[in-house]
Amino acid sequence: MESVTPQDISYLERAVALAWEARERGDHPFGALLVTPGEEVVEARNSVVTGSDPTGHAESNLVRLAGRLDRGALSRGTLYTSTEPCAMCAGAIYWSGIGRVVFALSEAELGTLVEEEEGVPPLDLPCREVFARGGRSIVVDGPVGLPAAVEVHQGFWN
Repeated sequence: MESVTPQDISYLERAVALAWEARERGDHPFGALLVTPGEEVVEARNSVVTGSDPTGHAESNLVRLAGRLDRGALSRGTLYTSTEPCAMCAGAIYWSGIGRVVFALSEAELGTLVEEEEGVPPLDLPCREVFARGGRSIVVDGPVGLPAAVEVHQGFWN
């Protein structure tokens, strides 16, 4: 496990800003970005509602966008996300080859804010457990306590 740096915090704050943008346009409040060597940045927001796509999570959208990048760059890249990736997104991250994930709000903490989404309770499966079932190592740092990562969810799921 790597230590979280001030630059990591800055990127997490950007992920939360992307989550606010998603919320403001009517989507679920999640945002993510990928930073590769040389500081190439790819950003994505949740698009479940506006895209009419239940797989339109910020992280899965990001993986789709990052698919054009070199596998070596992805393996040395870091995905920053406002909230811990769900099992679906963790699988996409695994298959993409991304080497590190840093998240602010944990899935367990999110579960205290979201009882259900359209009648379905959240999936309780930390990304570390998904990654541990794979044949390659992914560094995971988080949760990182950012109050804004909680605030973006407040009042949304009621």
